[in-house]
Amino acid sequence: MGNQVTFLHAADLHLDSPFIGLAEVPEHLFTHITESTFRALDRLVQAAIDKQVDFVLMVGDIFDQEVQSLKAQIRLRRKMEELKHHNIQVYASYGNHDFIKGSPHRVSFPDNVHIFPDEQVSSFIFTKEDGTKAAIHGFSYENRGVTDRKADQYIVTGDSAHFQIATLHGSLQSNTEHDVYAPFRLGELVEKEFDYWALGHIHKREVLHENPPVIYPGNIQGRNRKEQGEKGCYYVTLSEEGADYSFLPLQEIMFDSISMDITGIEGIHQLEKRILEKVEEGRTAPRLIDLKLIDREGSIREWSEQYVLEDLMELVNETISASMPWSYIFRFEVESGLRIDEQMAEGEHFIGELIRNFSDADIQPFLKDLYQQKQARKYLAAVTDEEEEEIKEQAEQMLIRELLMK
Repeated sequence: MGNQVTFLHAADLHLDSPFIGLAEVPEHLFTHITESTFRALDRLVQAAIDKQVDFVLMVGDIFDQEVQSLKAQIRLRRKMEELKHHNIQVYASYGNHDFIKGSPHRVSFPDNVHIFPDEQVSSFIFTKEDGTKAAIHGFSYENRGVTDRKADQYIVTGDSAHFQIATLHGSLQSNTEHDVYAPFRLGELVEKEFDYWALGHIHKREVLHENPPVIYPGNIQGRNRKEQGEKGCYYVTLSEEGADYSFLPLQEIMFDSISMDITGIEGIHQLEKRILEKVEEGRTAPRLIDLKLIDREGSIREWSEQYVLEDLMELVNETISASMPWSYIFRFEVESGLRIDEQMAEGEHFIGELIRNFSDADIQPFLKDLYQQKQARKYLAAVTDEEEEEIKEQAEQMLIRELLMK
């Protein structure tokens, strides 16, 4: 059969994530949600055992916080001990969330766990019983931000190694959607003589290059409405013929978005029935649903203004959260048929001036008092640029609708 190694490539476990923004979810569901990162870890370990892999790669942000809870550290240690019992090695690094200097008190791990010790790229040599060797390269974040270009530090070493694997928690230099840490250009990675590039940091699964494979596995459990769909890891085989890889879903709970055209709906009971039918479609796992109701005629505008829709969602959630597997609508919005076109925005009238002012408006002064409250800061994440634009768009739609449709 020749030389061969098998491994799981995982990243961004974010153990003990607080799941900010889900405060309205019932307590029994929220308990399930906060446990989901640990249950995804359980599935990662079980997959490694079932596949009888040689080792597991964990490429940064194993924990969600720089100071990890004792619970998170001990539960990870127990899982590492389980892998040791099956003679499975683990090669891990810390990322920008769980950087080394952020937490001085870490539990010790069993000797099958090999952690890259600092920000200098170094390597471990894995050796199978048949003599097959793999050199595994990587680094850990010592501080929250690593802005240096690390690709130059990755050098193929160990002439006796049959396979060269690079782990890198960082982002493409051209990425504009996330904080850019340890930036690299794809060409820099591909031109080096590595058999596999195991990436981390970006939570969206993506194969950047096929030969050699340069892969983001995404995180193993979605944590907000932007991290939808299946989450998991890659099962990889390296052999003399090349690399073979496949995705393994691990998520305990899925974030999902549903859009429904409810134009012409005649009564609240009909709307309830339609929502229940739509949620039922494809229900295979616990889901947190971001629901958009598209109303092209404005027929349910009055229901929205009178908070009837809020009451309806409570009733719907009582039904769907009692099913197995459960679902829960944690967010909903109504998209009206009103559209602000270019001509309206450029007009020399009050509406045009209002629209133009919205584009330059800054919502931060209105949030200042809220974020200065000590208790509020514990539960509020900073508003992203995308969320700020969404708030402005909703406010603009609401105001223009009131002016034009009354």
